[in-house]
Amino acid sequence: MHNLSPHYKALVVGASGAIGAAFVNALRHDTNCSRVEVLSRSTHPMFDLTDEASIERALINIKALSPFDLIIDATGALTIDKEGPEKSLQAIQAHHLSKSLWVNCIGPTVLLKNLVPHLSKNRCVYAKLSARVGSISDNKLGGWYSYRASKAAFNMVLHTAGIEHKRKNPNSIFVALQPGTVMSKLSTPFVNQSNAMKPEDSVEQMLAAIDLLEPISGAHFIDFKGNKIAW
Repeated sequence: MHNLSPHYKALVVGASGAIGAAFVNALRHDTNCSRVEVLSRSTHPMFDLTDEASIERALINIKALSPFDLIIDATGALTIDKEGPEKSLQAIQAHHLSKSLWVNCIGPTVLLKNLVPHLSKNRCVYAKLSARVGSISDNKLGGWYSYRASKAAFNMVLHTAGIEHKRKNPNSIFVALQPGTVMSKLSTPFVNQSNAMKPEDSVEQMLAAIDLLEPISGAHFIDFKGNKIAW
């Protein structure tokens, strides 16, 4: 990362996942990065995206280490309680939809609410792993109701937060990231892993794409190559 402040500080949330861990590793090898803080169930066993109080408790010590120039939220789940994405409208179950909204939207919104005040006053980035299926206009195949809805809902939250924070810091950047098809536990049941990227390859490209973004009012929505995705 070359366009953040020299010796920038980073925070990665969800670092126990394949992509989150790859972000941590890449940032720790970036000579421009002075410190990488980590929040995951490995570092904070009681951290639970479906429990607002547990999120706030996990952030107490991390907030004391702010400000951060780069915050990456790599949390998210496609399979929840061993239930995968729905293929039809009739397959929707209220409890699955509710849990998906908590894990992919409500919990990350609580994180966003608590962490945005701890962004640097200089050029700073708040990045959230999203998915192309979170795009309403790009939906050509249907299905995956809960996951699509939860990702689209958080995209709206992030875009709105980007508009608000732009008034406080014109140099802030908010971005929803589509990491591509990556080898991970999340993707294993749904894609041919021989055609998937290694997490480190996806992360390398996402960091390069983030570095080139310009501040705007709202949030960017891009893929790992930096190509714009329609909301």
